[in-house]
Amino acid sequence: MSAPIDLGLLPRSAQIATSRLSIGGCDLEELADRFGTPLIVYDEGELRARCAEYRRCFGEDSVAYAGKAFLCLAMARLVHEEGLHLDVVTGGELQTALQAGFPADRLVFHGNNKSDDELRCALREHVGRVVVDSFDEIERIERLVDEGFDAPSVSVRVTPGVEAHTHAYIETGTEDSKFGFGVDAGVALEAVLRVAESAAMRLGGVHCHIGSQVWNLTSYARAMRVVVDLVATVGKQLGAPVEELNIGGGLGIAYHAGDAAPTIAEYAEVVHHAFDDACAAAGLDSRPHLMVEPGRSIAGPAGLTLYRVGTIKNVPSVRTYIAVDGGMSDNPRPVMYGARYEAFLPARADADRPFVATVAGKHCEQGDLLVRDATLPDGVAVGDVLAVPVTGAYGYSMASNYNRVPRPAVVFVTEGAARVILRRETLDDLLRLDQS
Repeated sequence: MSAPIDLGLLPRSAQIATSRLSIGGCDLEELADRFGTPLIVYDEGELRARCAEYRRCFGEDSVAYAGKAFLCLAMARLVHEEGLHLDVVTGGELQTALQAGFPADRLVFHGNNKSDDELRCALREHVGRVVVDSFDEIERIERLVDEGFDAPSVSVRVTPGVEAHTHAYIETGTEDSKFGFGVDAGVALEAVLRVAESAAMRLGGVHCHIGSQVWNLTSYARAMRVVVDLVATVGKQLGAPVEELNIGGGLGIAYHAGDAAPTIAEYAEVVHHAFDDACAAAGLDSRPHLMVEPGRSIAGPAGLTLYRVGTIKNVPSVRTYIAVDGGMSDNPRPVMYGARYEAFLPARADADRPFVATVAGKHCEQGDLLVRDATLPDGVAVGDVLAVPVTGAYGYSMASNYNRVPRPAVVFVTEGAARVILRRETLDDLLRLDQS
């Protein structure tokens, strides 16, 4: 590939003027100079547009943003302003949402091993939905309610035994999963009935999530048939309909030019048709409220990361390495999942990219390679700003301090203005927990 970067991989506000790229009205080279690198840049307008599209496709009260994709105070507030619910999975994410002023009754609390303290916080704050993941958790909630907490609304996470055709580490809907209760063995039905019959909780619904970065939409249709059949069985046994069915998230996105990822509208059409067909086949007179939990498909395409080139090393007859000032500590996905990205130079965004090199991070791991065989313009030099698009999901949220590298700053850009929503860590920050 030698063509310029495909603008379809960038937020819709992307514009090129005199070869330089701007996002949200902000020149990327100027952002790198002003805020330093590595720098994660989110187009706030793109985030809001994607939230709004999910609302249009699924309804005003039917979408919960999956905070694990990217969460901080500013993101939680944006999600609330856009009318979405928020999915959190740990006490830390829960505290972030509460600190941001997110209404507790619009929170969905996931997690396969919630501690007593995490559950106490959820019950104390009257979180809207606690999604139970094991019989141990059901027993924990019962003990906590005995301490004097009100009975929470509880959904039951089930695994439908459906392959999502994605990376094994992010496929969560098969029977061999650490998440949820299996449907095939009858364990899911047992768990739902257990919750419904407990005086310590109210059955809020059934939850299912088959995986992440899913492109094969037929996987959702197959999962829908399984969980709707379960909902119908539960309704018959209880003599009352199940209130809610949450089909989870996981819609895949394009990371490379030519990736034919499904659109939000296409995803919604498949989910709605599958829901209608499954409810009709199951003979459901009273349908549950349908919810979805997107994360990657909201945050991912809205973000990109800026780095500065520090070293260029040619290994004769092998490859050229271009080392940048970040790497696996700000984006571990290439190391964890073999994730593929593209790269380009924002100062020459409209230039052809015939030069093939591998963009490497600065960490002491040979696997710390951000973009293998990246295509770049000729003449890449030390000091150049290099951009990697589509890094808005599962980058900063999985960032670490490996090799004692401070985490990068994060900015929101919109209408020509940039604001820091997460400041860059300092060396003092890295030492703040050390005890001499």
